[in-house]
Amino acid sequence: MKKSLKQAGSIVLISALAISVTACGDNTGSSSSSAAPQSSNDAQPPKLTKLTYWVPNHSAASSQMKTYAEMGMYKELEKATGVKVEFQHPPLEVPQAQEQFNLMIATNELPDVIEASWGATSGAVIRYPGGPEKAILDKKIIKLNDLIDKYAPNLTKLLAAHPDWKKQISTDEGSIYAFPFLRGDDKVRVFFGPSIRQDWLDKLGLKMPTTIDEWYTVLKAFKEKDPNGNGKADEIPIYLDKNLFATDAPFLGAWGINYSFYQDGGKVKYGPIQPEYKEFLATMNKWYKEGLLDKDFAAPNDKLFDNKMTTDLVGATASFNGGGIGKFAGLMKDKEPKFDLEAAPYPVLKAGDKAIWGQKDFAFNGVGAAISVANKNPIETVKWLDYAYGEKGDLLFNYGVEGTSYKMENGKATFLPEILNPPAGTSIQQSIAKYNRATWSAPFVLSDNFQMQYLALPQQKKALEIWSKPTAERKIPLVSPTQDESSKFASIVTDIQTYQDEMLLKFIMGVEPLDNFDPYVKKIQGMGIDEAIKIQQGALERFNKR
Repeated sequence: MKKSLKQAGSIVLISALAISVTACGDNTGSSSSSAAPQSSNDAQPPKLTKLTYWVPNHSAASSQMKTYAEMGMYKELEKATGVKVEFQHPPLEVPQAQEQFNLMIATNELPDVIEASWGATSGAVIRYPGGPEKAILDKKIIKLNDLIDKYAPNLTKLLAAHPDWKKQISTDEGSIYAFPFLRGDDKVRVFFGPSIRQDWLDKLGLKMPTTIDEWYTVLKAFKEKDPNGNGKADEIPIYLDKNLFATDAPFLGAWGINYSFYQDGGKVKYGPIQPEYKEFLATMNKWYKEGLLDKDFAAPNDKLFDNKMTTDLVGATASFNGGGIGKFAGLMKDKEPKFDLEAAPYPVLKAGDKAIWGQKDFAFNGVGAAISVANKNPIETVKWLDYAYGEKGDLLFNYGVEGTSYKMENGKATFLPEILNPPAGTSIQQSIAKYNRATWSAPFVLSDNFQMQYLALPQQKKALEIWSKPTAERKIPLVSPTQDESSKFASIVTDIQTYQDEMLLKFIMGVEPLDNFDPYVKKIQGMGIDEAIKIQQGALERFNKR
């Protein structure tokens, strides 16, 4: 990318989310339904020498290397294919990364490959305003259907075996716009949820909270009864930054809604204008005023949060299984042996109720590598990207380098002991990140076998069980507006999300009294939310007919 773009920012992370997926080959010991046979692509690397590749970075990688080019997986991929990749990473914080993405698109300073959350419509991710079909229409990326059919035998075979995957990675018009990050089985679709210090609960004689009222009681005790035992009132009962409020509704879901569009019996609704949302805001405002909610929640900062957690200050949060529970277990195992961050059930309002909202992704979450119109070698790039979906690519993208990060045992790829048991101060995610991106996302199919090795700790396996219980029945799949609707929908939603994010903070911090909730709703209605809901309703109905 040219100098002007580099000046816009340095290097990145899409959050969102640390992510998991299903296996791509029988040789990994995963489900045979996900098998991708070795193809001629494995044996005949593409005639391509260099690619420029724009992709968000991840904190587990950026803490150890400047670019993905230093990762064991990409070094090995270069040996196998002869293709050298120049990675271009935006800043780690999503707003700045999105700004650089927008600038890149606007100035047409396009790399060969652009990896983003093309199919996503909400959340703290980098996406194209108007969706992927508009990106094709705007001549920023190319439609891939014919190229995949002709030059991507591995992905073609997978999609033929999983028509539901093809449905998810396509637009309503049938366009495939990116090589997708895919996960299939339930075990690899659940990886995020509420978490709490079990050692603090035990010390204070408290039970695991399951309702919002029980959470309030526990958080009050965390604040007042010195569970970290240092004689100071320095505990942060719960850390939920503004992004975690919106991610899969870890607490908002107790009221049966989320922070964006959802469906209720097939009818599309918008969470932030529902009466239940006002009740949620009132609860969070109370927690904030009483010092239960971290005072810095309005300004997310990963390093600051890590410091608070590893200095024994935080009692509860919402976290990823690998990048949260596993990460802090590794960082604290010598520093504080009693430290025990464990999964908590998604809370409900009434004891005994079943949680509706929880984090459970579809096989495709919108993340994928698209080929830009500036790419001079689209056919060879398709062949290069398809490598990840073959047998050799499956092993490389899931496990890294044979003999260095894994070995084969009884036909299964097995991580070496030193990878899953890194030295104190290093998390398993950081250990694996030296070799591949399997602990967050990439254009490949994440293996079930990988996931169960990655979740090495008993509390991680328990988290998978606990967080899998919500029905997630109200979640809307990755639907898309029509070409005619896309610009209008993007404009409406972008403005509304900016406003509602601002008001979320003001309501919780008490800057804006909750008496002004009705005017807030009316303003969102005046900004066109009813039209956006109508567009989403049509998109959902079209998706169901794909």
